[in-house]
Amino acid sequence: MTVIVENIDNGLPTGKRFYIKGASEIILETCNQFHNFAEDKIETMTEDLKNHIEEEIHKMADQALRTICIAYKEFTGNEDLETKDDKDVYEVEKSGFILLGVLGIRDILRKEVKAAVAKCKTAGIKVRMVTGDNKITARAIARECGIVDPKDEASLIMEGSEFIERTGGVVCKKCRTKECPCPRDKAQADKKKMDVRVDTIANGEEFDKIYKHLDVLARSRPEDKYALVTGLIERGAVVAVTGDGTNDAPALKKADVGFAMNSGTAVAKEAADIILLDDNFASIVQAVKWGRNIYDNIRKFLQFQLTVNVVAVITTLIGAAVLREAIIKPVNMLWVNLIMDTLASLALATEPPTEELLLRKPHDRKEYIVSRVTIVFFLVKNI
Repeated sequence: MTVIVENIDNGLPTGKRFYIKGASEIILETCNQFHNFAEDKIETMTEDLKNHIEEEIHKMADQALRTICIAYKEFTGNEDLETKDDKDVYEVEKSGFILLGVLGIRDILRKEVKAAVAKCKTAGIKVRMVTGDNKITARAIARECGIVDPKDEASLIMEGSEFIERTGGVVCKKCRTKECPCPRDKAQADKKKMDVRVDTIANGEEFDKIYKHLDVLARSRPEDKYALVTGLIERGAVVAVTGDGTNDAPALKKADVGFAMNSGTAVAKEAADIILLDDNFASIVQAVKWGRNIYDNIRKFLQFQLTVNVVAVITTLIGAAVLREAIIKPVNMLWVNLIMDTLASLALATEPPTEELLLRKPHDRKEYIVSRVTIVFFLVKNI
């Protein structure tokens, strides 16, 4: 919600007019009058008119339009400008406004977004939308880009306030409170000789019921995004977050990988690990493909190195123990490592990525780059 102050000459004691814009359903509740532009006069807001405006807002939201309401209020000079509620909203902002209009704004989806979301799903990546839009608009946009499947009855769409209410939000794992004296970084912890604060979800059982089916989190605040990321990481998921605003910074910082848009704020870029210069969601799919390719190449390289070097070492040890002489001379070992080993390793380490990499599920967070299966196979093959 944004408030703009304009100096006007209307005979009022303060000479001030306050304009306000924000979420349509919230601003509309503060209006008891509206500006009739046809007759250029102020009229009383009736219940029927308010219901009609709400219906129009829902129609625009169903068309994936973001709705913004604009209103104003003329001050008499006797208003209470200090009292706030627990959400830092001034009491003077809650009523007495005159409605100017409701605007519907559309962000045109890039043509490659829907295909990128489909590729993410094929690759085993769960895509969730966390947005400040209202529930209806968020659902329409999510369906348009393929995040929500209309046929999926288990798909869950909820608002941030409901999410926090059900899960309890983030608390300190030790103190079980939202605010506590536990330091948040290791330097402060060492200085105070205390444990570093570890964040956790207050009601983990309720979070477990929600997160598997949660596709869209609407009307979300920074703490809602942070809580979702915290809960997912706590359950072993590898989490990537995209964002461009200052309110995305906590979630970007908490995530395993934070992607900030190049057009985003400096705070978001500072908190992120990677900046997408083209502001394109499809670039994340490319990052996944290259990441999996590099992971596979490192694994192949290590497997090859283990095979060549361990076999050479075992052969040398057995020869020294049985024949009492080195079967592989130092010069031979250098030849194996410099000539045979190097070229083969480079070939394995520089394989380009393919689309087939996106057809498999992601590996587990706890999986080792050299797995137990690989070690067993290696031992059986060489023994």
